[in-house]
Parts: sequence; structure tokens; C-alpha cells
Amino acid sequence: MSILLVLMTNVLFAQNSSNFYDIKAQTLEGETFDFSQLKGKKVLIVNTASKCGFTSQYKELEELNKKYGGKKFAILGFPSNDFMNQEPLSEKDIREFCTINYGVTFQMMSKISVKGDDIHPVYQWLTSKQKNGVMDSKVKWNFQKYLVDENGVLISTLPSSENPLSETITNWIEGKQ
Repeated sequence: MSILLVLMTNVLFAQNSSNFYDIKAQTLEGETFDFSQLKGKKVLIVNTASKCGFTSQYKELEELNKKYGGKKFAILGFPSNDFMNQEPLSEKDIREFCTINYGVTFQMMSKISVKGDDIHPVYQWLTSKQKNGVMDSKVKWNFQKYLVDENGVLISTLPSSENPLSETITNWIEGKQ
């Protein structure tokens, strides 16, 4: 009887969650980015800021992108000014900052809110079990990372202190978990 109850609960819960691939966002250049183009790829989503103690992680994120980016893996950077105004730059200046200082080639998105009343739909999905079907979470600081598998399922959230080149992340990308 309890197995049936668990199965029914999971089915009902799955019906309430939304699909990662239905999300759309704007790039730094103002173009619409449709998440459906990420089908079949593992995705690392990170909220970024140019004036944060973790800003140097752009370097490791770009190394990760150069090593794994392509058909099976993608990084999406979402600049956010939600934490101590550490992303005061305009979108044009963010692009310039990322390119000149870190050679960023992974997909950078427009500046958004990752918490609060005006939280962007992608972060609504990432932080709400009702939407992602897996877990609730809170974005605690800049450079927090979310891992989404090749089927659009939220796998994990990692703290800002987690180096993008850590074994946790590289093993996940390589399927060594």
C-alpha cells in the first residue's frame, strides 16, 4: 500500500513541475535564448558578478567550457546584482569585462534577479521543488552553481566556494558519478 502511495505522490508531483526546456532568457546581446536547444546536454548554471571575491571563477568556468563545452555540455552565466551590488555594470560592460579579463566564450545571459519578487523564471525553476520536481533551494551568493542533466532534470546545487574545475563537477560531466 505504501509503495502505491509513493508512486501516486510522485505522479501528482511530476504533473505540477514545469519543464526546463520551456524556459527562455535573453543573452547579454539581447537575443532570445531558448532552453530547448540544450536538450541532450548537461548544463551548469551560475549567477555571476564582476566585483565579487569569487569573480576569478570566470577563469575556471572558461577552462571548463574549453575542455567540455559543445555537443554534450554547456555553461550559462547569469549576471546578477542581488548580493551587495557586486554586479553594477551594464550588459555591454559585462560582456567587455568578461571578454577582456577572462576570455569568456560560454553563453552569458542578460542581468537578472536570482531571488526576491522579480526572480527570473530560470531561477524560479532552479529554486522551487514545485517547478523542478527535485528540490527547493536558495541562492545564497554569487557564483552558486546548479547542475542540470541532459534530460533537463535538476541534479544538484553547489556553493559559491565550489571550484568549477572540482572533481565533483568534472566527474559529473564525464559521467563518473
